[in-house]
Amino acid sequence: MAFQGFVPETLTFYAGLEADNTRPYWLAHKPFYDEHVRGAMLALGEALGDRFQPVHIFRPNRDVRFSKDKSLYKTQCGAVHEREGGSINYVAISARGLFVGTGMYLLAKDQLARFRDAVADDRQGSAFVDAVRAVRGARLDIGGGAEPPLKRAPKGVAVDHPRIEWLRWKGAIASKDFGAPAWLHTPKVVGRIREVWDAAEPLNRWLESNVGPSNEAPPDAEAF
Repeated sequence: MAFQGFVPETLTFYAGLEADNTRPYWLAHKPFYDEHVRGAMLALGEALGDRFQPVHIFRPNRDVRFSKDKSLYKTQCGAVHEREGGSINYVAISARGLFVGTGMYLLAKDQLARFRDAVADDRQGSAFVDAVRAVRGARLDIGGGAEPPLKRAPKGVAVDHPRIEWLRWKGAIASKDFGAPAWLHTPKVVGRIREVWDAAEPLNRWLESNVGPSNEAPPDAEAF
């Protein structure tokens, strides 16, 4: 099935799931999810082209074993393309519309050490600042990833370091929260996603050159 955009009822479905995150609601709407949410995301993944393959869709069930939040289902459908250099490209649809992101969302310990060493270095740190400026110049948001930054300077780093803002980060992502414009329900979604990922290329090139994939064993994630 060729990707034609997300139907307007997708946003309504997720708004309802936020209000009634129960198994009865999910089962009543599962045929819609299978066809218009997961099905549309699969078609979108194909439409993005060979450069962004493979695309993996996150499963809808939440892992509540170690979480205080016992909600059963995720209130968005996300998909990810993992780049060879360790960065990821990400897209999600929810009640609020379309979100597109790319970068390294949460650095493992070995990655975090390499990230901070590179940002602290005058040459590589200056290149990082240039990448940040390029991303902001493309009107994308840029931030420290999945977790809040440190409130203080990392151990061994001067509090007045010229790049202290970024040295406190635990990840680095560029993103665009599009909301729900009219083109969300058309094939134009594909081009908008590619534009974000391409505009963030300076950041990903820096991350993949200076940080790279983690050498640690991956966590027991609930990703796919």
